[in-house]
Amino acid sequence: MKPPIISIAGKSNAGKTTFAVKLIAELTRRGCRVGSVKHTHHDIDLDRKGKDSWRHKQAGAEATLVITDQQIALVKDDQRPDMEKMYAYLPDMDLILAEGFKRQPLPKIEIFRTDGPHDYPLFLDHPDLIALVTDASLTPSVPVFGLDDIGPVAAFIQQTYLNRP
Repeated sequence: MKPPIISIAGKSNAGKTTFAVKLIAELTRRGCRVGSVKHTHHDIDLDRKGKDSWRHKQAGAEATLVITDQQIALVKDDQRPDMEKMYAYLPDMDLILAEGFKRQPLPKIEIFRTDGPHDYPLFLDHPDLIALVTDASLTPSVPVFGLDDIGPVAAFIQQTYLNRP
């Protein structure tokens, strides 16, 4: 069975990462195995020039898996990002939290702050919105949580997506 994927969405500087980190910690404390995926528009360099894994890639390896006693890192060039890959890379998780991916058809928890640089939430009337985390007085058709309501959001996810109290 594939783990559910929930996107933590919102505009830039809304507090998505801060909220995601707190939510991951709370869900983990409750016994959930959480995988996280962060979308970025920037190139990342996990495989530094001169390192053995870099040399493997330069020689033609399409993917390089670096394994230590405690961690595994996969370096793979892929021009076709696709949601199914999250399942392939994180099949043993109870839940996958994806930060960003606002254009993907995923259930979304939007973070919106009134003191942020934006005037209105992105997904207030969008069918993918499953919850709104905000300090604004808004009344969408989905549950609304305060910016510090980590426990209630974790409970909502557990009850709605993991079928556990």
